[in-house]
Amino acid sequence: MQTSVTTHDTHAHPEARLHALAVAIQHAITWIGSPASLIVHTVAFAACFAVCLLHWVDWNLMLTVLTNVVSLEAIYLAIFIQFSVNLQAKSLKGVEEDVESIQEDVEELGEHVEGIKEDVEDIQEDISEDASEELRKRKQAQMLEALTNDVKAMLLHLETLKTGTR
Repeated sequence: MQTSVTTHDTHAHPEARLHALAVAIQHAITWIGSPASLIVHTVAFAACFAVCLLHWVDWNLMLTVLTNVVSLEAIYLAIFIQFSVNLQAKSLKGVEEDVESIQEDVEELGEHVEGIKEDVEDIQEDISEDASEELRKRKQAQMLEALTNDVKAMLLHLETLKTGTR
């Protein structure tokens, strides 16, 4: 009964099986590029030549088998390399999308800065006018409140960007 559940689960989640396969391939790629792999391959090749030098196996047979094994290994290495390239391309595409999003956010912030600049210019014009003191104070308070709200919005937006890109 448990076997049928396991079989049913693997058929129900092919993405999970593909992910497990991808993880296994990543582990294989990591091992193939390691010093341990270099040692294992060196020992294996040395052993192939040693069995011939000890006359346990004929040179032609050993070279034929070794050529086939090395050819198959080269095919799999090419597949593994392409797998790594595809993963890197996918990763770079995600980074590219993040950069585009950040660029749009920076442009939006630039627009907010322009608005603040205009508000500051308006405040400076209001200050220089000969308007009544009460009107000037009211407008100045309104402008400062608007600026404060804009700055708070920018800070909140920057904080969102900062936490979203980590």
